[in-house]
Amino acid sequence: MPKLKTHKGAKARIHVTGSGKLLRRKRMSSHLRRKKPKKVTRKFAQKIGFADADVKRLSRLVPYDV
Repeated sequence: MPKLKTHKGAKARIHVTGSGKLLRRKRMSSHLRRKKPKKVTRKFAQKIGFADADVKRLSRLVPYDV
């Protein structure tokens, strides 16, 4: 069986935890940041998980990190 290739775009955007969970950054975090409330910009620093329906599909893109 040949090796699977990692999707480089997914590798840059998906963070895999030690337990195997997939995390992502929030959207709208970099553009027009001065207008947003400070409470919102603090929330951008936190990573959030993917929807359960997407995890199987996204884990195929990063096969050796999961």
